[in-house]
Amino acid sequence: MSKKMPDSPSLSQNSEVNRLSPAREEEKKHPSGDVTNHEEDPFGDEQNGEIRYRTMKWWQCGMIMIAETVSLGILSLPSAVAVLGLAPAVILIVGLGAVATWTGYVIGQFKLRYPQVHSMADAGEVLFEPIGLGKFGREFLGTAQLLFLIFVMGSHLLTFTVMMDTLTDHGTCSIVFGIVGLIVSFIFALPRTLLKVSWLSIASFVSIIGALLVTMIAIAIQRPANGKIEATTTTSLSSAFLAVTNIVFAYAGHVAFFGFISEMETPTDYPKTLYLLQITDTSMYAVAAIVIYIYGGKGVHSPALSSTKLITAKVAYGIAIPTIVIAGVINGHVAAKYVYVRLFRGTDHMQKRTFLAVGSWVTITLVLWVIAWIISEAIPVFNNLLSLITSLFSSWFTYGISGIFWLFLNWRQCSNSWRKMALTVVSLFIIAIGACLCGMGLWVSGKAIHDDKRGSSFTCGVRVG
Repeated sequence: MSKKMPDSPSLSQNSEVNRLSPAREEEKKHPSGDVTNHEEDPFGDEQNGEIRYRTMKWWQCGMIMIAETVSLGILSLPSAVAVLGLAPAVILIVGLGAVATWTGYVIGQFKLRYPQVHSMADAGEVLFEPIGLGKFGREFLGTAQLLFLIFVMGSHLLTFTVMMDTLTDHGTCSIVFGIVGLIVSFIFALPRTLLKVSWLSIASFVSIIGALLVTMIAIAIQRPANGKIEATTTTSLSSAFLAVTNIVFAYAGHVAFFGFISEMETPTDYPKTLYLLQITDTSMYAVAAIVIYIYGGKGVHSPALSSTKLITAKVAYGIAIPTIVIAGVINGHVAAKYVYVRLFRGTDHMQKRTFLAVGSWVTITLVLWVIAWIISEAIPVFNNLLSLITSLFSSWFTYGISGIFWLFLNWRQCSNSWRKMALTVVSLFIIAIGACLCGMGLWVSGKAIHDDKRGSSFTCGVRVG
């Protein structure tokens, strides 16, 4: 029999603030059996606070996760199918979606075991604490999480620029469009709680559905491929792996899951939230990728909204504006919240509207969006930027690190039953997937950025896929 897992934090039934009992706040059993001290909940006691964070229903959290995940990634999938061939690409989309469901579930289990974990930085401290390197683990994973989110923000600004170039027939310098995207994103990222952002996520979801429907209907009518599709295809290793990284990026929302769960009213409802996300994104990815590729063929563009004639591409981009902006805003919110919690954790400023609290939030948000804009100008080719982000960060945050989490939670039970032994093998395989995606991905993305002459950094030229 496997050992009984520590109880998950108790949940109030009247939507009041969830607090760990004093005994559980003082000490927590580590899987090794050692007793370790941990910080209190990142948002502290909200009962009398002006700002309340733990307020989201499971479906509201699910909509935020869908808006964060189902955005730019789906726009690169048809081009990935064109490179890999229809059969291998569909297998990868469904297979990587199934693995992402498991890794997302493990993140939820880790959060329930360690309720004080609000970010990958907190998780890093827990992971490295047994060997006396808790502070190093916090800074290492925290820095990686922040950089990842900033890169994703940059990809949204780049897509905003591509969208504006398309809508205006490159009406002005692309740098100007990027700055407009920065300002719009900054304004929408100003609310301090995810509950307020969750209502925007509904608009984001409707937006991407509408844009994809316009693109699929238009491309089915226009049929630029003339029925020329390939179930399998021959391509170079670097091109094929570049396409794989774009599929992985489509599932790259896991980095923010700890923060989302922290602001749920009932954290134990998280599995319902996860299944809502994964059923929605995997089915949407498969349908959009297959339909757009079947009618668009090998010449399909990335972002996919550019694959039809100019007039319908403009309509699709116009409808997609909420997704392009809001999905980036959600990632920006998580990034700013990470820095904000690091600065004010354990102080009254978390729940107050003081000049210092509000001013710090505005400053942090602005600085992060400016850095994201610089990245979007430095790597002005959409697919190449997505591949670099995936290789450096998504490979681990979406896949590899969840395998490490599972082993950490169960390492003394790995041989207790056939089920545990099988899951141990699965976890090791997932870690290997993360390592392979990181190593190979860095090579192919670096090669692609070096070889691609379609875009130049910090110029007024048209941004491309």
